[in-house]
Amino acid sequence: MKRTATVAVLTAVTAILTGCSSTAPTTETKKAAPPPEPVTGQQAFQQMYVQARSWAPDAAPLELHSMNLKTVRSEGGKAGAWRATFVSESHSRMRSYTWSAIEGEGLHQGVFADQDERWAGPNADMKPFLIAAIRHDSDAAWQVASAKAAPYLKKHPDVPVTFFLTLSNRYPDLAWRVVFGESVGASDYSVFVDASTGKLLGELKG
Repeated sequence: MKRTATVAVLTAVTAILTGCSSTAPTTETKKAAPPPEPVTGQQAFQQMYVQARSWAPDAAPLELHSMNLKTVRSEGGKAGAWRATFVSESHSRMRSYTWSAIEGEGLHQGVFADQDERWAGPNADMKPFLIAAIRHDSDAAWQVASAKAAPYLKKHPDVPVTFFLTLSNRYPDLAWRVVFGESVGASDYSVFVDASTGKLLGELKG
């Protein structure tokens, strides 16, 4: 009788342990991190501006431009990295920041600050601008610029595109300069789009 009772207890314990083990996960599942993606100029700018204000409370943007990466493809007015330069008029200093979607290609992931340096003041090519003037982002500028540049893109479908946001004497308002090339010096064609109104301002060839 005792042996039967012992067997029954062992059977019940085994059933409980088996039930518990069957519900326990055998392998730990981990979600794969999403691949890095390009962002618009304004998205990157906002993150850099936060740090710039901690450097100088009166920090004002002087320039913003995109950076084309090999591992994160630029497309539709978005880029895998951006660089912004800010100035402090009270200290006559300037400082550049980068935002990158990746760690590599000479960049740090997230926001990274360069050393500040002396700023001589505004000039005809570049003047500090108000953040409120950025009413149309780089992706909106691309829609306008690509429509204007359709004949050029048909002849040069693989040309890299670089975006520059500046306030200069060329136009009265803040403007996106959409450069068809890696830099202004390496490009033979640019399209200008008003960052406040989103309207086409003009083009520059050669």
